[in-house]
Amino acid sequence: MDDNSLLRAIATGDDLALRQLFEGHAPWLAARLRRSMRPDAVEDVLQETFIAVWKSARSFKGEVGAWLWGIARRQAAMWHRKHGRTEAETELSLDMPGTEDVAITASSRTDLERALTVLGPEGNEHREMVRLLWQEGHSVAEVALRLGIPEGTVKSRAYRARHLLRAALEEAGPR
Repeated sequence: MDDNSLLRAIATGDDLALRQLFEGHAPWLAARLRRSMRPDAVEDVLQETFIAVWKSARSFKGEVGAWLWGIARRQAAMWHRKHGRTEAETELSLDMPGTEDVAITASSRTDLERALTVLGPEGNEHREMVRLLWQEGHSVAEVALRLGIPEGTVKSRAYRARHLLRAALEEAGPR
């Protein structure tokens, strides 16, 4: 079932559809939220995000990923305000890749680029899958559709890619 169908089902009270939407989108939402939040806060924000999805599925219009990220950003901003962070700081940290030292950021990107070579040349199906899933934040279903492969194949390739990248990054070690 595609995301739009899932949202229509959620609007009628289908909690299994909500679970399926959560499983497809929570990983990339969590990855983006981790840029500015502690892991326990990310869990809270994800929970509040999908409660809001449950409540507002009837009013959904637009693109699912963007809509979910908008909800997650609002929930994160509320969490930050509740815990003493200003709205400007929250918006900046949610939208900017990081506030690390420029040299450290450049070094990390170089290490990641080097590690990505274990997946093959740039533009191949494995690298494209990683780009779509983790850089652009598309759901497994969207990536499967774009690449013309089953969702299960995307999941198994993503699992393998994570392990290959982790091993390559660990092998590179700290500089």
